[in-house]
Amino acid sequence: MTDRSDALAHLVESDSEALPLRPVQADGLEAALAGLDAAQRAWLEATGFKARPGSHALLPGADGGLAGVLVGVERADDPWAYGGLPTALPERAYRLEGPEAGAADVAEAAALGWALGSYAFTRYKAPKKAAGRLVWPQAAERPRVARLVEAICRVRDLVNTPAEDLGPEELAAAGAELGERHGARHRILVGDELLAENYPAIHTVGRAAARAPRLLDLSWGDGGPAVTLVGKGVCFDTGGLDLKPSAGMLLMKKDMGGAAHAIALAGLVMDAGLPVRLRLLVPCVENAVSGSAFRPGDVLRTRKGLTVEVGNTDAEGRLILCDALAEADAGEPDLILDFATLTGAARVALGPELPALFCNDDATAEALLGHGRRLGDPLWRLPLHQPYNRMLDSRVADLNNVSSGGFAGSVTAALFLERFVGKGRPWAHLDLFAWNAEDRPGRPKGGEAMGLRSAFARIEELAAG
Repeated sequence: MTDRSDALAHLVESDSEALPLRPVQADGLEAALAGLDAAQRAWLEATGFKARPGSHALLPGADGGLAGVLVGVERADDPWAYGGLPTALPERAYRLEGPEAGAADVAEAAALGWALGSYAFTRYKAPKKAAGRLVWPQAAERPRVARLVEAICRVRDLVNTPAEDLGPEELAAAGAELGERHGARHRILVGDELLAENYPAIHTVGRAAARAPRLLDLSWGDGGPAVTLVGKGVCFDTGGLDLKPSAGMLLMKKDMGGAAHAIALAGLVMDAGLPVRLRLLVPCVENAVSGSAFRPGDVLRTRKGLTVEVGNTDAEGRLILCDALAEADAGEPDLILDFATLTGAARVALGPELPALFCNDDATAEALLGHGRRLGDPLWRLPLHQPYNRMLDSRVADLNNVSSGGFAGSVTAALFLERFVGKGRPWAHLDLFAWNAEDRPGRPKGGEAMGLRSAFARIEELAAG
């Protein structure tokens, strides 16, 4: 459904003219200098290169040409240390060298960072500058790097595509087509089929749009632990009758970022052939304004049977997720992971780069946080503070979809979702931005995968028993 750029094309088999590229930490600069000739050492001294993270130095050759590159890194196994190089360096081929180049984690980080730094969303506009090439580091596990690049680029492309070309139908089809590639089983419930199959909240949120709401339900795998992924698929969010201001709508094509993550993560699991029983649930809607739009003060019925008073129609993501989570829980999986661009409150608390993690199981939470630290794919745990459940009280329904008083918006949103997951069922909720607010090395402004690699590592652990 998207015109995904082939970032992997910038990783090449070989190139006889490839120049050495060496990662250097500040405390290892002296050793790196010892391996250079006098002219190169003098050049680095004259230019003031200190191997600070994010910096690089071009090394001159005796013939006046380019002889190699030193790259300042904090950690040689951090993919983002290499992400800015493909477009910052002269357009040619490079090869990873140095004492750490033979380590698998460093080699894979360099390859991953280089490929992601070569990404460009080209569906509507050609890139301004061609990216350089990196010879595949020998120690890298190529299939693993390739599937990670594919998944992250899938998230970026889906989120970057405007709602005109990525509505509920196209979003559901993107997940279905990926599943078909791996032999998964799926069905898509459309429009009034949602009512017939008892997904009333999803239908209510999406019924006002010209494009019908739908639910993608995909299953893959026959053995091992059961893992269910759920993603918020609001393809565009006007706010509904509680209409957003125009500035608040500018990024609302990305309100399906949670669905993009769930779809891409499912692809990772299937492509890796992990021995798990995978299920993917993606409710796909537009939150539009028309005569059939749901209203503030309406009381919705949900799949679980709980009634919900609508305190604000702009808190629609949790309404479509609650039906999907109730169905996920009914399957009694070993782990439920949901992804959603859910609350501005999480961004106020943690900023755009750090997803909020809510989890009802300490072992799952610690595993996700640990993988985040190790992989440079961080999460930050916020509490499911149970006393705040009172903020969701309603006089006319079992609960309200927004909290009273305006405090703890991300916490109360997570508590709302928790009502639809059975006690004792390991569940993690990632409230993420899915967007780079500015250009950073390897992470251009636009759609971004956040927490994806950490979540995949956790599923790998479960699959390994």
